[in-house]
Amino acid sequence: MSDQPRSTTSDQEESVAAPAPAPPPPRPATYRDVFSSREYRGLFMASGLSWFGDYAARAAITALVYAKTGSVPASAAAFALSYLPWLLGGPVLAALADRYPYRKVMIICDLARMGLVAVVAVPDMPVPVMFALLMATAMLNPPFEAARSALLPKMVAPDRYVLSVGALGSLGQAAQIAGYVGGAALSLASPHLTLAFNAVTFGISALLLAVFVVPRPAALASEQRRTILRETGEGISIVFSRPVTRAVATIVFTALTFVAVPEGLAAGWAAALNRGELAQGLIMAAAPAGLIAGGLLIPRLVPPAARQKLIRPLVIIAPVVLVPALLEPPLPVVLVMVFVVGFAFGAFTPILNGMFVQVLPSSHRARAFGVMNTGTQLSQGLGLLAAAGLTQYFRVPFVIGGWCAAGAVAMVVASAVWPSAEVIDAEIAQTQAANDAAAKLAG
Repeated sequence: MSDQPRSTTSDQEESVAAPAPAPPPPRPATYRDVFSSREYRGLFMASGLSWFGDYAARAAITALVYAKTGSVPASAAAFALSYLPWLLGGPVLAALADRYPYRKVMIICDLARMGLVAVVAVPDMPVPVMFALLMATAMLNPPFEAARSALLPKMVAPDRYVLSVGALGSLGQAAQIAGYVGGAALSLASPHLTLAFNAVTFGISALLLAVFVVPRPAALASEQRRTILRETGEGISIVFSRPVTRAVATIVFTALTFVAVPEGLAAGWAAALNRGELAQGLIMAAAPAGLIAGGLLIPRLVPPAARQKLIRPLVIIAPVVLVPALLEPPLPVVLVMVFVVGFAFGAFTPILNGMFVQVLPSSHRARAFGVMNTGTQLSQGLGLLAAAGLTQYFRVPFVIGGWCAAGAVAMVVASAVWPSAEVIDAEIAQTQAANDAAAKLAG
């Protein structure tokens, strides 16, 4: 029998049938990717400079008012003025940011704050006039902060958003530490000089925003506008009527009611440890240091798909780690505990922020962030007032440990009703489709 040529049909079939190699998984975003955005670099520099100057000015204003009046309540009132607009009308003031281009809102707020603080820096300014100017300056914070929060998702890609939030949050904490220390040091020489420096930082911030950030139209077209109170109500409704945004708000507000207490009671805790001002400063600095570490490390090291799984354990760890304060541990243990609290909060905040912005209609972002910022101020303030009241009857370490034990229970309950991944994904997809449709209509 003669040999016949070997058929290649089966080889061809095998070649056709062989599956194509799977594409490699997408590379996780890095901080290099985030800072490759020219817009983000400008926003980052402007925010850091403005924050540093603002915190330095708060320290200087406190010292200046005390020097003029000799009154501790008056100096404390001057410090607290920066929080008052959030409590009186934060959502209303933030709603203004959706009516106008975010970049324009931020630049105008910076320039106005520059002028107002420059006047405050004039020597021999009467205290009542100083208070009025400081109040006017503080009224510009809600629209500025809301506009920045709403602008950020427009300038960075979705996969880089959580890292960009973590970097900005860590920068804010670092600016707070440096600003308070630097402002106190500069105030020894001249509080007026510190305030003048703050005015300059607002001017440079406005310049950086004008140079680096691309102009965009307002989120809310003129024909979509209603009365400002109705628009504010829509912002409140969008936060509390949707499952995911409501869950995020509940987690953040509940967590802040408890985890902000160590910083507010640091002086009493240091006294209970028979330590002085240095211990108080270390306790107050431990939480921001943890926030910086958590905000930078977790968004970078944990893949996006795994971040949601960390929310429940992190939000429970935050108050739980302070429960051992009941045992009155020594200062080194206290510092570790407070650092871990900050780390946990700094880690889950960017994750929740990224989820929050994905389920927000693009036309409501500034208003929704205004509601969240107001809620954070209220929850921190009410938590501190309640805990401080308890210190009239119990030792500070026992108050902190017991307060945070109750917080752990509250966080277990809050995390138990956290939406499922399917609910979150469905709401994100629905919002994305609505945003895309609105963008096509506007274009």
